Formats: sequence, C-alpha cells, structure tokens
Amino acid sequence: MDEMGKWTLADLNSASDEDFRVALDGLWEHSPWVIEAVAAERPFASWEALAESMWRAVSTADEECQLSLLRAHPDLAGKLAVAGELTAESAREQASAGLDRLTEREFFAFNDWNERYRRRMGFPFIICVREHTKSSIRAAFRRRLSASQPDELGVALAEVRKIAEHRLRDRIAE
Repeated sequence: MDEMGKWTLADLNSASDEDFRVALDGLWEHSPWVIEAVAAERPFASWEALAESMWRAVSTADEECQLSLLRAHPDLAGKLAVAGELTAESAREQASAGLDRLTEREFFAFNDWNERYRRRMGFPFIICVREHTKSSIRAAFRRRLSASQPDELGVALAEVRKIAEHRLRDRIAE
C-alpha cells in the first residue's frame, strides 16, 4: 500500500489470493466471485486491464450469476439506507447524489419507483449515482421503468461496471 492507504498495482499483482480478494472486496457489491475469478490472471499491466478482466468475468457469467450480482445491490434511498446498513461504498455514493437528504415526498417517490422497478425487472434499479443528481436519477427511473427486462439487464450490468470502475480507481494508487 502507498502512504494514502491505497494499493499499488504491483502490490495487488504480488498479493496472496486472499489479500487480493480482501483488497478488492466490495467493488462488486457482495459478489466476491468476480474478484476470485480474476485472481489467477495476474499480473495486470494496468488498473484498466484489471477492470476489463473483472468485466469479462461478469459479462461472460451465466444469467443467474449476473442476476445474483444485480440483486446484491441495495435500493436507492431504501430501507438499508434508512437503517444505516449500506456498505460504506454505497453510502458514500448515494450521499454524493443527495439521496441521504431526501424530503419526505422524495423518499416516498423513490421507494415507489424502487418497488415498481423491482417488481417489473426482478432486480433493483441500479445507476452509477456518482455520475448523476437526484433530478437525473428521477428521469432515469421514469425512462427505464418502461424498458424490457432483457434490455434492462444489459443497462443494469453496464451501470454496475461503472460503479465497480469508480470504486477500483478509489482503491488503486496511480
């Protein structure tokens, strides 16, 4: 690790499988199988190569694994957030878009959208909140609620990829 507590790519490449898994735990919300799938591919030439390898593991996994990954994500501004039970990463990300400061009306609207989306798609609404505001998230909810489940599976996985890449950049020293 460097002086900021971040892992260097060299340290990750030479870490034990267990230390590699621990260092990258949480990149893929409660889904350590993604990290475990790429550990044997080390050494990685860059963080982008590591990110691409992890994405390949996700994108080539069977649909049940992909759905499991999506279902591991919390609802936006949902019960886990209210109870303070989000992962540290999810809590920071939701706060960055102001989802920790919703009005009562906004809170009920988000919960309604979460429920409708989950019922329709079979997994939670996922969006890379670091790249959005409350307003743009609302617009995405409205737009994506009418999409087909197969289309939304692809959209949700692409959003998970962006989330994981942001989290990876946070952990790796440049």
